[in-house]
Amino acid sequence: MLPFQLSATEAARKIRDGELTSEELVQSCLDRIEEHEGTVGAWIHLDKEYALEQAKAAQARRQAGEQLGPLHGVPVGVKDIFDTADMPTQCGSALYSGRTPTRDSMAVALLRAAGAIIMGKTVTTEFAFYSPGKTTNPHDATRTPGGSSSGSAASVASFMVPLSVGSQTNGSVIRPASFCGVFGYKPSLGLISRHGVLKLSSQLDAMGVFARSLDDLALIGECMMAYDGNDAGMRPRSRPPLASVMAEDPPAKPRIAFVRSPVWDQAEESTKEAFRELCEHLGDHVDIVELPSIFDNAVQDQGLIMAADMSRNLTKVYEDGKDKISPVLCELIEKGRTITAVDYCSAIDRIDMYNAVFDHIMTDYDFILTPATPGEAPVGLDATGSPIFNSIWSLCGVPAITLPILQGPAGMPLGAQLVSNRLDDARLFRNARWLLSQIEE
Repeated sequence: MLPFQLSATEAARKIRDGELTSEELVQSCLDRIEEHEGTVGAWIHLDKEYALEQAKAAQARRQAGEQLGPLHGVPVGVKDIFDTADMPTQCGSALYSGRTPTRDSMAVALLRAAGAIIMGKTVTTEFAFYSPGKTTNPHDATRTPGGSSSGSAASVASFMVPLSVGSQTNGSVIRPASFCGVFGYKPSLGLISRHGVLKLSSQLDAMGVFARSLDDLALIGECMMAYDGNDAGMRPRSRPPLASVMAEDPPAKPRIAFVRSPVWDQAEESTKEAFRELCEHLGDHVDIVELPSIFDNAVQDQGLIMAADMSRNLTKVYEDGKDKISPVLCELIEKGRTITAVDYCSAIDRIDMYNAVFDHIMTDYDFILTPATPGEAPVGLDATGSPIFNSIWSLCGVPAITLPILQGPAGMPLGAQLVSNRLDDARLFRNARWLLSQIEE
């Protein structure tokens, strides 16, 4: 097995044990990038020499006997909306071309503290919205990788790096993970700091991660979870023990609610059939659960809040460079300016109502199973696919994990989305591990 094929967990262990150096791992990943970047286009900034210098410094720290972090020497791709003091952060826009911050975002700072090598910046859609970048789907270059964390998902799926970081305001982690066939995790709102990251919506923005295994998701997720007073959405709390709880067996057979949601009509027939077969395989573990009618407008509430918040937070971008941003982003910003304060505040108020009803449903179940996307990645690179199956969960701020366990009619990946109560992240990982064991039987 070549180094680039290792999981992050395996690579970190080998580096700690002296079986592999960080330089060897980074070089192997760089060789892989050299081979596939021309087709995949996952990177917007990649300085090979600087990546190797970071790896050499990591090896020197190990040889000096310094205490090693859990990601020591492991390369990580970072979505190009996270500030990095040593690399440009351009947010997928010509308006930010060459912009290099003076400080790291908190998420990047925590990755460095864990020993990670910041490999480079991965492609994002324009201002993390819908207008695509150059990235293609690693499984079929004619298809979208999803967005907005397109480069982050594609870089992991094509074995360029074992881990990457993204963000989700609507469906920007769960959707590309499904389309690219990797594991994706959007934590509960408030578990990973958003300080130093492009702000779209303080009500909706959540940081997320991509990996090729559930163990790796837990590894990087824990490393990024630390209280940061600079993010008003965070509260002091202990770090969720994702890995240790995931390793436990459930105390009882999990009870699963298969939720089609109010947007089930937008699922492709092949997706409906795939989930019918999955539920049949899981047998009496699963009940079909319909969300109450109060959720019928939840998708619209998410869209209203996102439009209003993005209009406010991107005001300067719009006013200074309207002619340099995409029509789809202009349209959203202009729509956001028409939303009344009453409608906006009412939508915000309903978030607590949705979560209260959701919590009541979850008293009878351990997790929700639902599609991650309407279907496999669409053909065409002028759009990033629909986030419609992610909107409700982003609105509620609950944790979600994509498992790449299904396949579409064209042989493309199709993810299953697992959802649980807010701040129930560790138990969601345990249930995800259990579900994988059932699939493998």
